[in-house]
Amino acid sequence: MATSLGTALITGASSGIGEIYADRLARRGYDLILVGRSAEKLSTLAATLAQRTGRHVERIVADLGSAADLVRVEQRLGADPAITLLVNSAGLIGGGPLSAGNVEAVSQMLAVNITALTRLTTVAAKAFGDRGTGAIVNLASAMAFIDAPPAAAYAASKAYVLNLTLSLDLDLKPKGVRVQAVLPGYTRTAMIAGRSDIPDSYVMGVEDMVDAALAGFDQGELVTIPSLRDPELYEAYASARVALRSQLSLDEPAPRYGVGERKVA
Repeated sequence: MATSLGTALITGASSGIGEIYADRLARRGYDLILVGRSAEKLSTLAATLAQRTGRHVERIVADLGSAADLVRVEQRLGADPAITLLVNSAGLIGGGPLSAGNVEAVSQMLAVNITALTRLTTVAAKAFGDRGTGAIVNLASAMAFIDAPPAAAYAASKAYVLNLTLSLDLDLKPKGVRVQAVLPGYTRTAMIAGRSDIPDSYVMGVEDMVDAALAGFDQGELVTIPSLRDPELYEAYASARVALRSQLSLDEPAPRYGVGERKVA
């Protein structure tokens, strides 16, 4: 058995992107803690990966939308010094356009996409920062850049993940901790199964997506967009975003609003 790189805790590991991350990270030399809702799928995956790679693979059956289950995962993440990598892959999509009024479906999605991810990231940031080593990978989505009425809350949740990760990098880089936001486009997972409205040329295979994300991690990318052919486009976006800062909070309205200078008597 190769020397272990530590333990990777992967959420959403029972299928799709999380499952492929588990396979790839085990092959790289990580022991694993797989977190997912399906006990049967986790058991099968754990046995397969342990047999195939010789790594130690544990399972935590948990629904991250459940407060009690989330706390169990947080406790393990914060208490186990062997954990060197957190992959926040778990995510939901649902609720439709906000005008449909599906409050509960939207709330359940946000509980996983935002609340659970943020809590786990917070626990890992503290533990890894204190040790001066470790890495956090947050799965966002290319939807973070898209106005999408049919999936407005989902797209907004992924924009949140991107912004969280950008700020987290500034916090943790000086402490020796790596972070990465991964923004896939449509990926061939169960989340889009049966969608006949998406051309095949828009959909990336999940293995290719994860392999590209890991290549981006190896190259030191903070933001990885696996489909992006022209990285200068994102660099221009990021530069414009930074350039806005000098004008976001000033003591007078911009001249185009015609408010004029305030006069003090």
